[in-house]
Amino acid sequence: MKEILDAILSSDSTSADFANVKLPESYRAVTLHKDEEQMFAGLASRDKDPRKSLHLDDVPLPELGPGEALVAVMASAVNYNTVWSSIFEPVSTFGFLERYGRLSPLTKRHDLPYHVLGSDLAGVVLRTGAGVNAWKPGDEVVAHCLSVELESSDGHNDTMMDPEQRIWGFETNFGGLAQLALVKTNQLMPKPAHLTWEEAASPGLVNSTAYRQLVSRNGAGMKQGDNVLIWGASGGLGSYATQYALAGGATPICVVSSPEKADICRAMGAEAIIDRSAEGYRFWKDEQNQDPREWKRLGGRIRELTGGEDVDIVFEHPGRETFGASVYVTRKGGTIVTCASTSGYMHQYDNRYLWMSLKKIVGSHFANYREAWEANRLVAKGRIHPTLSRVYPLEQTGQASLDVHQNRHQGKVGVLCLAPEEGLGVRDAELRAKHLPSINLFREIDERSIQTSRDI
Repeated sequence: MKEILDAILSSDSTSADFANVKLPESYRAVTLHKDEEQMFAGLASRDKDPRKSLHLDDVPLPELGPGEALVAVMASAVNYNTVWSSIFEPVSTFGFLERYGRLSPLTKRHDLPYHVLGSDLAGVVLRTGAGVNAWKPGDEVVAHCLSVELESSDGHNDTMMDPEQRIWGFETNFGGLAQLALVKTNQLMPKPAHLTWEEAASPGLVNSTAYRQLVSRNGAGMKQGDNVLIWGASGGLGSYATQYALAGGATPICVVSSPEKADICRAMGAEAIIDRSAEGYRFWKDEQNQDPREWKRLGGRIRELTGGEDVDIVFEHPGRETFGASVYVTRKGGTIVTCASTSGYMHQYDNRYLWMSLKKIVGSHFANYREAWEANRLVAKGRIHPTLSRVYPLEQTGQASLDVHQNRHQGKVGVLCLAPEEGLGVRDAELRAKHLPSINLFREIDERSIQTSRDI
């Protein structure tokens, strides 16, 4: 592994050097173990600790197949799918691997008694498989997490419609929380030259997801002047939605859960902010019954912030806890666009407010290659910025996942894999200097928050 890292850190390495570098027989990776699927049985979700289920193991180097690339991973990041995997909710990911393994002799590689997690990476191509022409050893890349087979016609208008669409590192093996990763080469995109490895790794999944959900015609199709309600607006996903709303001429109404998170939204440029904790919203009376009076109170607060207007779009991802309120507060003819359900998958809402007001619920899941490429292009041009708040070494991925699970984080939480320290990988110092305050925004606020808590 040292030879690989030395080649990456050297400014003189050529494509031939990377093509000839000796590959190790094994590498270190963050894994789940199949024989521990039931380790959290009977515990409430909040009591399940990813530090107990996530392991750092030496695993064998997988066989490289046609159309694939082996990538040296300098940095990765933690997403909610890492948390879901680590607590085996809503199902164990080993079921995904078993089903994928039945598809072909090549996919059988993924059905193993361990699962290498991670749906983000920034790194360097080491090898490419047969039939690959667009990428070569030595290319500095980031990867999006869409894995498709495209043998069915269903996926050729929108690859997210491929019947064999999967999320790499969640529904497939050999993910990015590791020293090496195996990806399809149609997952690769150029690494933004002005970012460090850890910064470049952090946008992948959430940036592409927010782009499709909010901007793309496959999602809400946001336009200038729209009012957009964004739940968790300072989080890993919501922070990109907030940036897209601001960059696209819309007005984000940012819902957060603390004064510190409200400050982050203001620093991004948002003005309409609702601190749901401070204002005491309780959308559920108990486990079975919602409180429509709270929906109305939220709607009234939104109108105060927008000059009497309702929201055109609701950017939904909490799910069960907020969905009834989201449907209610959307304007007539408006759109609730939903991905994920971090507070629960069984959504409940009053259908009168949907059907009689001609509102639309749009399901949105990750992004196709074109959408991911456009989202990455905006990062590379300095129009959208990473929201990295803190970085952990690979061996502390369990702690990083616990922070996300318990909502202790701002923006995205990064993980160093092969990179020996933070701050490496910048190729365009001039563009970086131009955008440095925005690049560092989440880190600086997180550091101030940590210092304040220490002082207290």
